[in-house]
Amino acid sequence: MRTPRPAARIAVLDPRDALFLFRYDDEEVGVHWAMPGGGLEPDETPRAGAERELREETGWTDLRPGPLLCTWEHDFTREGVPVRQHEHIFLAHGPTREPSQSVADVLAAEGMLRWHWWSPDELAVAAEPLWPPRLAELLAGRRPGAVPQPVDFGFVPNPSPGAR
Repeated sequence: MRTPRPAARIAVLDPRDALFLFRYDDEEVGVHWAMPGGGLEPDETPRAGAERELREETGWTDLRPGPLLCTWEHDFTREGVPVRQHEHIFLAHGPTREPSQSVADVLAAEGMLRWHWWSPDELAVAAEPLWPPRLAELLAGRRPGAVPQPVDFGFVPNPSPGAR
């Protein structure tokens, strides 16, 4: 049995449409890249949680969640607890930059020791898994200036260990 965990993330795109991602290594699903974000606090809305998580994980205080890009559910193990996470992913635009030095301890504690601004071309050929798995396709289908229609990917099972 998995513990339900509501969560939110922000897809931050820079002026060249590069996407900021952190590299994670989870005990159940292995290495993957995901946007800043995480679990919601009790009674916190997904939008407020996404903004809080972005601030906690990057130190960036000038970005706000824009339109909802997608939702999805997936399983993984967090701090030894198997969870089924339901995520809301919002879109935001900002400058190309690194996380603030003030959040270094938070990133180290969460095992987020690498990050990268991924160009659309890099996303399309990523060798390591991206979360959600259809992220490159979703972002490639965006029209500049258009408000995206949110996509619900539903539950996405993890690949088998040999498929990584």
